[in-house]
Amino acid sequence: MSVSEELEEQGILILAAEDCSPELFKKLHRFSQHEERIILSLIAHGPVLLRGGRGSGKSALLKEAHDRIKEKSSTALSVYLSLRNLPLLRSQGKEYERKFCELLIQYVNLALKENKRRITFSAIPAVSDIQQALLKLSRKLNRRIVLFFDDAAHLGRETSLTEFFDIFRILSSSSISCKATIYPGVTKFGIRFDVYNDSTVINIARDENSKFFASFFLEVMEARYPTLLNEKKTSRTFDKTKLATFLGKAVIGNMRAFIFVCNQLYELQKIGLPELTHCLINMASNYYWPLLEELKPKLGIYESLIEPSYTLAEKIFQSTSKAKSTSIIIHRDLMQKLAKPLEILEYAGFISRRQASIGMKSGGRGSRFTLNLCNLLEITPGKRLTSDLFSAWLQDQHEPAEIHINSRILDDIQLPELPLDKELSVLELPIESLIKSKAYPYGLTQTKVDVLKKSHIKTIRELAETSDEQLRSLSGVGEKSLNRIRNVLGQAIWM
Repeated sequence: MSVSEELEEQGILILAAEDCSPELFKKLHRFSQHEERIILSLIAHGPVLLRGGRGSGKSALLKEAHDRIKEKSSTALSVYLSLRNLPLLRSQGKEYERKFCELLIQYVNLALKENKRRITFSAIPAVSDIQQALLKLSRKLNRRIVLFFDDAAHLGRETSLTEFFDIFRILSSSSISCKATIYPGVTKFGIRFDVYNDSTVINIARDENSKFFASFFLEVMEARYPTLLNEKKTSRTFDKTKLATFLGKAVIGNMRAFIFVCNQLYELQKIGLPELTHCLINMASNYYWPLLEELKPKLGIYESLIEPSYTLAEKIFQSTSKAKSTSIIIHRDLMQKLAKPLEILEYAGFISRRQASIGMKSGGRGSRFTLNLCNLLEITPGKRLTSDLFSAWLQDQHEPAEIHINSRILDDIQLPELPLDKELSVLELPIESLIKSKAYPYGLTQTKVDVLKKSHIKTIRELAETSDEQLRSLSGVGEKSLNRIRNVLGQAIWM
């Protein structure tokens, strides 16, 4: 196997930046000019919140900024902290603050060790003490400290968000730059955190109308799937730029979904309109709809909103299909009523908000969303991607559809009353749920599951509460297996 073939094979297997080795991360990831500006904002002074849905590339941007600072360690000390921590997720108030501070102390010391600094960072695990200790460390190093908080918010567990944003605000200063990733729809910032004055919010959704859109996805394909761009493989209907652009639009710019699409096409000898049709329909039935089911046990108090989200998705796609469009404007009153189901659909990649407020032909204002083309093709008459439809979708030839407050289209969607608190159901699922599957493409083998069960680890909760040391002591669990277990566990609970 050649180096390029080996790289292509690894690129197919890797779906998330968190699962990449540093070497492979550099080889596989590409950033558009727009994203380069985002990376510069993450490196620069000032607090930043990076907002994007599942698989949109938030972690990749955070990791790239972190790596670039490390390469130029003379200017700043970079600390990358993943908040995928079950005890942290399940706590709130003072308990959250203490556990957060303990994690931060641990990762600051790790960063100092990586920078070959013979300094031990210590502080009482309380925000005020941590703040003073970080300022003291900054003066001692004569360097700014940049704190990257990945996975700061969980879609189904919002109780700790107020505490997180309080900590984020308190730690931020001219010497300490805080950066964090959040998902669309995060609104519980607390009473002391002013999202627009205490941070800069950057939305990383890849807009199909951006001048960088086509070149970005072409570069990604060249890095991960060079054989897909072979002219002998594609039909005369489209060149490699059109193919990359169309696939990027089909998944509304979502990187993880883009990888899934390319993985399907990679197996084919030839790519034409029939093959693309089958690929998009398969994504709708085997990726997007199952994703809602996968999200359900992770939603906590919002678990019962999955059924209304299904119904809402169907009605949005039906309305858009009838208008022969790829985007839709939803009246702001409906946006307010259906805020959480819309947030779930955006998080899962069914829709992506392009304009927060736009005038409607039918009167009033609303938000405009673009739709993924996979679910749109699924309900298009004939369910077939023709040459005309390919061109129309590629060029956005039709005006957005509209759902007005008086249209009554969404009237029958009733939202259930939500409980005040609810544990994440995913924690009680058996560890067999983590076996390699469509939901978990890099899941565990049956052999590993058997090893865990012999050690009385039977549920996802029990696995999450087992320390790395305990896992390493098990038969056949080395560093590689440990990383795989932690990665699939992270996907199960957080993604």
